[in-house]
Amino acid sequence: MTRPSIIRLLPVLPLATSAIMLSCATVPITGRRQFSIVSDKEVLSSSLTEYRSYMGKAKVSGDKTRSAQVVRVGRRIANATEAYLRGNGLGGEVANFSWEFNLVQDAEVNAFCMPGGKIVVYTGLMELVASDDELAVVLGHEVAHAVAKHSNERMSQQMAAALGTAAATEVVGRVDASKRDIAATVFGLGAQVGVMLPFSRTHESEADYMGLALMTMAGYDPGAAVGFWRKMAAKGGSSTPAILSSHPSDARRISDIQKALPEIRAKYGAKK
Repeated sequence: MTRPSIIRLLPVLPLATSAIMLSCATVPITGRRQFSIVSDKEVLSSSLTEYRSYMGKAKVSGDKTRSAQVVRVGRRIANATEAYLRGNGLGGEVANFSWEFNLVQDAEVNAFCMPGGKIVVYTGLMELVASDDELAVVLGHEVAHAVAKHSNERMSQQMAAALGTAAATEVVGRVDASKRDIAATVFGLGAQVGVMLPFSRTHESEADYMGLALMTMAGYDPGAAVGFWRKMAAKGGSSTPAILSSHPSDARRISDIQKALPEIRAKYGAKK
């Protein structure tokens, strides 16, 4: 989102080499380098405000069995995720997560994740879930978004677009009002763009791969992803479910998953 009035007020400053270094981060599991100029503290604070506002208005499902299933599978994946982070020199990242897994009464076929591990699944999506393994496909994907800090990257990209990359990197600490506006766009639950601004196709594909890895670490069968996403594709018909809206085609997604499964099982499956 561009904000010309802000751009006019900010000087275009030279981009120092050290600033470029600080704007880079690495995604766990995939190793992809990502652009990031917004701190975890800022992202977590903004998203938590939006999350609390959403949950204050949402209708939590009264289905205790399904709700317990969401929490059970989610916690198992979260525990495996934290074990992975600690075992790979990323233990400091664990403090960024305060996991919550919610089942909300909504007929839409969707689920979403907020930074810090705040995950919501809609009852409409649960109608397609036939097992813990299939639910793990969804929750692994959502946990992956949080672990990969896709929201940090997305917010950083929005800042860069609004202010110019050089200016955003140099003065990011002095444009609090701009950051608040951008955070409202990025995390705006119920906004016209959907539950929140959709992740890019790069982020969605990355979350697919990471989600397979995380669910496998947790002891679930990643092969369930193929059948589940086929059901999701069939459910879409002429109207794509929101959870698929920014992802590559159904056929491409399923093909990518099938290609990744041997590597996922070999790397992250239980060692005999």
